[in-house]
Amino acid sequence: MGDVREPLRELIECGLPQALEVMGERWSFMILRASFNGLKHFEEFLSELGIARNILSNRLAKLVDHGILKREPCADDRRKIEYRLTNKGFDLLPAMIALRQWGQKYGAEFVDEDPVLVDQHDRLPIGPVSILAHDGRVLSHEDLWMVRKDDLGKRADGSVATTGTGTNTGDVVDIEAARKAAAV
Repeated sequence: MGDVREPLRELIECGLPQALEVMGERWSFMILRASFNGLKHFEEFLSELGIARNILSNRLAKLVDHGILKREPCADDRRKIEYRLTNKGFDLLPAMIALRQWGQKYGAEFVDEDPVLVDQHDRLPIGPVSILAHDGRVLSHEDLWMVRKDDLGKRADGSVATTGTGTNTGDVVDIEAARKAAAV
């Protein structure tokens, strides 16, 4: 991954340890998954997940403290509280899907997914979560490289790259064509 390595002992200058501090255990992910599935109330989480009340209370508080969920009074009964995903919480969806797909592929037992996660537009299954370059090309682990901030865009041959248009939410990316183009 390049001549430059991350300072692996530095826990502050990397996003992974910070993310694991918030999400680094099973129940946080299970609560997040339940939130993506529309659960909002403490009692719903409790009955659907089979989690102990004290653990649920602790994890919900932590997710709220970190801005993943927000607590709001229920519209129809202001005495009740709803836990709703924030934008920060929704930004965890690709990571959740990537972990789910990894578990389906490499889990100890075969997972026959039903219901199936699909694209709302055509109701076909979503593709694998991929690492995309700034211009939409699909990258493999062999394509990744570490550089210092000052060297962004400086190619090995000395030329300088400029950013492309990239992809936006809803853009169509032909993964097979992108893989073939990257192989050339």
